[in-house]
Amino acid sequence: MSQEITRTENSAPAREFTVLLSPTRRGARLARLLTTAHLADWGLSPEPAAHVVAELANNAATHGRVSGRDFRLNVTVRDDKRLRIEVTDTRSEQLPTPEAPADDAETGRGLLIVDALADRWGVDHGPVPRKTVWAEIDLLP
Repeated sequence: MSQEITRTENSAPAREFTVLLSPTRRGARLARLLTTAHLADWGLSPEPAAHVVAELANNAATHGRVSGRDFRLNVTVRDDKRLRIEVTDTRSEQLPTPEAPADDAETGRGLLIVDALADRWGVDHGPVPRKTVWAEIDLLP
């Protein structure tokens, strides 16, 4: 008896990568470099995604840092139409709030940059003690 196997889902491989990185400036820099390399391998421009990753990873290393716990970067291309960037850390009580800093402040503009470059962004909570800050960039005009 032979059976015919029919594949009904999209057989194209998903373009996604996930990596755990140390919550340090070096880890944030590596997140940006890895994103740039993967996007180039996928035939996509690294801009503006590299800037969004740099800001979200820096926030995870600065505000989401917990000793001994890494942050996770996940980058996915969905339906060849949308790039989704997710950065997960273990400080769920530290929620991102985009606020305009003082004119002479040297920090505090990261989420404003993400808001300007991404088409959408937000925060997913849990499981405790995690939070995921995500941003989506439309790939098609």
